[in-house]
Amino acid sequence: MIQVKKEGVVLYKTALGFESEGVLNPAVIMVDDKIHLFYRAVSKGNYSSIGYCLLSAPMLVEERYDSPILIAEGSCESHGIEDPRITEIDGTFYLSYTAYDGTNALGCLAISQDLKQFQKLGKIVPKIHYKTFARLASSGVPLNEKYVRFNVSQKTANIDGKTKYIWDKNVVFFPRRINGKLYFLHRIKPDIQIASIDSLEDLGKAFWQNYLLHFNNHILMHSIYPHEISYIGGGCPPIETSAGWLLIYHGVYDTASGYVYTACAALLDLDQPEKEIARLPYPLFEPELNCEKVGYVNNVCFPTGAVVIAETLYIYYGAADEQIACASVNLPNLISELLLNPTPHVK
Repeated sequence: MIQVKKEGVVLYKTALGFESEGVLNPAVIMVDDKIHLFYRAVSKGNYSSIGYCLLSAPMLVEERYDSPILIAEGSCESHGIEDPRITEIDGTFYLSYTAYDGTNALGCLAISQDLKQFQKLGKIVPKIHYKTFARLASSGVPLNEKYVRFNVSQKTANIDGKTKYIWDKNVVFFPRRINGKLYFLHRIKPDIQIASIDSLEDLGKAFWQNYLLHFNNHILMHSIYPHEISYIGGGCPPIETSAGWLLIYHGVYDTASGYVYTACAALLDLDQPEKEIARLPYPLFEPELNCEKVGYVNNVCFPTGAVVIAETLYIYYGAADEQIACASVNLPNLISELLLNPTPHVK
């Protein structure tokens, strides 16, 4: 079993209004030996914005802004913007996040050239009713009944005057083009799906209709093991290794006291990232420390960003939805352990 070191809490909430209720789930990227964290900051009433801090070492904060770097704008973000991830592709930084209006949660994208000014491009996932999703996705292979169970709350067309759409979040881009295409993960519960495009302009109504008509072909990963049996979702942007794309994702299982969120690891094929080749049969790490077990939401380790320094992988995660913590693992050892556990393909 792979050994993981819990490095501890990197960032706590403060008395500042925009982050007085919690800091969690950061997008993380290293540029010129500095680590940039774009984190979800929660104010009273569970309204979220994106805060920023700069690390000069994995656990050492050099600078921290006292106001958000990105705020909610427009009706689709009226209840906040959440859970960012970030990658650099062809010299442009892609920061994906979830827009929440109090009813709907949908994946969005912002881009930047300098990590200081961001241009919001808006929603990039399909904005569709549950009935439309179910009709399209089951037009070929029957839809797994877990999709019905996990999305049953979306069946009502309206709530409090707002139209309800199926939730599609956890958008995570790969950090380079693969065979000329942009790849990204997203999540309609309970599985992780994968999409590829020539350019962002492709992501229109026709693209998503065709995608959903062949939905089963785009499901990348199902739950397999007990620690992820309820559902899974994207975590950190994939990390390129000689053995494949290392994917740190989150897995969820149910207990008598509620859901437990774990950090998990898998490998995807370098040239065909639609193909999973290995997966740890146990959690990479799970809630053990008090800061992970007790907080705004108990029993949560939610990985969203990682950096590699020498042979060490540092994974940043939301701990109990209230603070940001870090865990580290020897990267070659993790890859070796994964290769000992080829994925049992059960599609």
